[in-house]
Amino acid sequence: MSLTAAMNIANSALTASQIGLQVTSQNLANVSTPGYSRQIALMRAIRGQVTDPNMIGSGVAVGEVRRQIDQALQNRLWNANSSEFSSAQRANVFSQLESILNEGTDYDLSSELSSFFNVWSEATTVLDSGATLVNQGRTVSTYIRNMRSDLLAQRRQIEDQIDAQANNADALFQEIATINSTISSREIGDAQASALRDRRDQIVTELSQLMEITVSETNQGGYNVYVGSTPIVQGNNSRGISIDRRTINGNLSVRVTVADNNDTLDVQEGSLGGLLSSRDGAIDETLEKLDRIAANLIFEVNKLHSTGVNEEWLQNTLGTLQIDSANQGLALNHPDNFDLAELPFAPVNGGFVVHVRNEDTGTSNEVFIPVDLDGIDSTGAAGFGDDTSAEDIRAALDAIDGISATFDPSGRLSIQGDLGFSFAFSEDSSGVLATLGVNTFFEGTDASDIGVIDDIQPNLGRVSTGGEFNANGTAALIAGVADQTVSALGDKSITKFWAVQTQNIAVLAGSAITQADADAIVRQSLDAQRASVSGVSVDEESINLISYQNQYQGAARVITAAQEMFDTLLTLV
Repeated sequence: MSLTAAMNIANSALTASQIGLQVTSQNLANVSTPGYSRQIALMRAIRGQVTDPNMIGSGVAVGEVRRQIDQALQNRLWNANSSEFSSAQRANVFSQLESILNEGTDYDLSSELSSFFNVWSEATTVLDSGATLVNQGRTVSTYIRNMRSDLLAQRRQIEDQIDAQANNADALFQEIATINSTISSREIGDAQASALRDRRDQIVTELSQLMEITVSETNQGGYNVYVGSTPIVQGNNSRGISIDRRTINGNLSVRVTVADNNDTLDVQEGSLGGLLSSRDGAIDETLEKLDRIAANLIFEVNKLHSTGVNEEWLQNTLGTLQIDSANQGLALNHPDNFDLAELPFAPVNGGFVVHVRNEDTGTSNEVFIPVDLDGIDSTGAAGFGDDTSAEDIRAALDAIDGISATFDPSGRLSIQGDLGFSFAFSEDSSGVLATLGVNTFFEGTDASDIGVIDDIQPNLGRVSTGGEFNANGTAALIAGVADQTVSALGDKSITKFWAVQTQNIAVLAGSAITQADADAIVRQSLDAQRASVSGVSVDEESINLISYQNQYQGAARVITAAQEMFDTLLTLV
């Protein structure tokens, strides 16, 4: 082995230590850079010539500079990101929902309902309580409408967030495909485009926060990215994603689809998954429950108020339900009678009593009007041919001496007492008067349009069996609606039904917060594990710095010694 060989070996050490210093410098420069993966210079000994028995080696070389990363750990971290952001998004939505419901305070729907029924109870003993009843009715109606508006505003906000996050995810998918292409063109042999790979992992991290994804690396160094089992990014091609909205059975459906063929993607995790599940779950469910509360409040109160009366009986009344002339002759329960079929409540088989009083003589007579809604025709077969229509009711009313009944131009049932006659209703087992809006307290059908009828005079009394007048009968019955079970509400009262819903929201909100905290702890633990593998340690890099410095200095001394020996040799010659 010659002095020249020794100098070449030392020179290789100089080069290798310089590269090592560059890697160490790069690591220290990025000690605080998010997503940066520590790089290491992998050195290998250069073998000597096999034919030369004295050639013990040719020095050292840097085989490659590689990122220090555990891909399996990285995949687990991406999954943890999806879970954490999904549960955090759900917890945030529930927090906003609880703020809207505001339960447990003095200004919530439970309190408003309680106040409404309390004033009806007080009306049984308080004179001139009509104005108070109307004001409290308008207060609870306004509260319900405002709550529905707030819930719709929250849902619109979620819709906007869904669109924004889907667009963001689509852009990230495209960026991954672009980086895949760049990496495949820049990585030659064992060389790695570390900065590009770090950037791509950072993008995948951002993407995992939006939706759950699976990543697999190809032989060319590219990432194939899947949502569920559906590939979105393959090599340098992104199929893209989009949001598809369509109305199904009157409900707006929102789904995430593959942009190039409209296939549905099952997105359940990540913040986008949390938004979708919250929109279709908690928000829509609360809206549906609020509409049911409003519809049954309207119907149950109106069923009683429609048969209510004051000491001065009715001279005229106008229904609130507008029935198209084409539907007036159809049975009230006919599926093609859309004026009634689309209502959240409906009349049933039964009937009601009409009382007509001669104001001059003070005498009155009673007429029972049957309401046939059994869905069976005269032959016993299923059908609506014999069932009662709005026109049948109008005709039956018009046939009673002392009153007349017509449909006004908008299709509302109008009942007029003849000169010197007044009328009242009682014992409506069918609920048809409340359905048609005859002599009712509330107008509207659900939480979107509930309200108190203009210029109403609340009817506090009722006509009892035998024609006797009970001055506070209706007021007492309406007050009792607060605790009365309703079949349409699962045999719960109106107040109990809403209390159960708000309790469920509180439980789900607490569970969502707990889950968000647990998922955050898991993600933080995996983050710490990744940092121990891929993060930059200043202490470790400082040791590497000293090691490479010593290596460089040692190699330089070898070259100096070899030069001195060579000079001595020349002097001898």
